[in-house]
Amino acid sequence: QVQLVESGGGLVQPGGSLRLSCAASGRIFKINVMGWYRQAPGKQRELVAAITRRAGGDTTDSADSVKGRFTISLDYAKNTVSLQMDSLKPEDTAVYFCNANVYNMDTGSVTYWGQGTQVTVSA
Repeated sequence: QVQLVESGGGLVQPGGSLRLSCAASGRIFKINVMGWYRQAPGKQRELVAAITRRAGGDTTDSADSVKGRFTISLDYAKNTVSLQMDSLKPEDTAVYFCNANVYNMDTGSVTYWGQGTQVTVSA
């Protein structure tokens, strides 16, 4: 079993910055994908940004709405993904969920979710 522990949410004014971190622990042979989703009230959960581990080099996917403002990074030594969020807007307000797809030899690839951390952007 894998646990994802998130930190870094909170209240920030428009134009401000926050940094989210998520540490994965437990049995982890290999992380395939790790990233962040968000869900605003009354809306579906959506991808914010994620890093996919590939033999030829990692690739990053991110929502158009956050490109140029959010930066995702993954520390494989610590199994930790971070999301640096700059120039925050009120529409970034949501619960942010850490997501990881982890491979173990006995289970294959399994997707895990964190419990979520609230990000509120308001004056």
